[in-house]
Amino acid sequence: MLRANAPRNGGRPTLTSQGSPRGVLLINLGSASSPRVRDVRRYLREFLRDPYVLDIPSISRWLLLQLVILPFRSSKTAAAYAKIWSEAGSPLLVHGRALRDGIAKTLGPGFSVELGMRYGEPSIAEAGERLIRSGVQRITVVPLFPQFATSSTGSALAQVCRLAVGWNPKELRAIDAFYAHPGFIDALAAVSRPELDAFRPDHVLMSYHGLPERHIRKSDPERRHCLETPDCCARIGSVNPSCYRAQCFATSRALAAALELSPDRYSVAFQSRLGRTPWIRPHTHVVLPELAARGARRLAVVCPSFVADCLETLEEIGLRARAQWLELGGEDLLLVPCLNAHPVWVEALARIVREQTPTLRSRDDGG
Repeated sequence: MLRANAPRNGGRPTLTSQGSPRGVLLINLGSASSPRVRDVRRYLREFLRDPYVLDIPSISRWLLLQLVILPFRSSKTAAAYAKIWSEAGSPLLVHGRALRDGIAKTLGPGFSVELGMRYGEPSIAEAGERLIRSGVQRITVVPLFPQFATSSTGSALAQVCRLAVGWNPKELRAIDAFYAHPGFIDALAAVSRPELDAFRPDHVLMSYHGLPERHIRKSDPERRHCLETPDCCARIGSVNPSCYRAQCFATSRALAAALELSPDRYSVAFQSRLGRTPWIRPHTHVVLPELAARGARRLAVVCPSFVADCLETLEEIGLRARAQWLELGGEDLLLVPCLNAHPVWVEALARIVREQTPTLRSRDDGG
């Protein structure tokens, strides 16, 4: 896997050599190019034929995709996209471009910043080629997935490695998962706090994208820890450093501390289940009636596995989960906005890039 090392101190960095800029390649998952069924079908085909996403035998994956998912899910997903599509296009892409521009401005002229999507447009290939054409020789890859999963970060980095053979950069590095980085947590808290203060919820639900349980078990090399006990994700140690579920709970603990939420004031759940195989629990749609039964009426939902609002936040939580909550007798449900291109997040991500870009050195070093 691509790795990055931290700089020697916390001073403000500058380029160690005069000349070509440092490339920064932001990567997110992507979205359909339009809410039309044919475009959604094209996007789903590219997304779900990825063996990192559907990690089943190739013939089974092809049959499932062609005979079940594409014929029945494309129109349903297209209708969901239509509900959240803006005049500017896909919210994920709109926010991604704004983040790209904010990061470029914050990092300054020593950097060239591009956005690539793992699926759809603009592709990682297009973004990387633009960096190379701009004279970049060293690239820092920034997967915009706070918690590590092979189906997101792993797939994105594998694609970068395949394409980098043609780019032939002098150096290629990737930042680590930033699920508990102080800058990320502080940005989440800065975006969430005013929303929560104004809404005054009875309870806060932190809803993360789900994964099949088999993905979590694969991250446990000895198959002895992950999902074996109810408290397996209570801490991250030597047995589960790459466990997505454990990283989600670590994010939740850190965010709850930043927001001064006691354990009884928040819950953790996982959404976006696909198919009939077991997915990590608890499921968001199951937790909602449990919270309602406990007397919660005003529910706020934060989605810390998404750095930008997208189909899974705006439609799945903002519309469908809200409708479910009201049917359960809830008074109101607030979807707290994702980080998007909030200035605090722009500054935090620029800081993360600087910290994990080894070709930078501090002016305090005499550079």
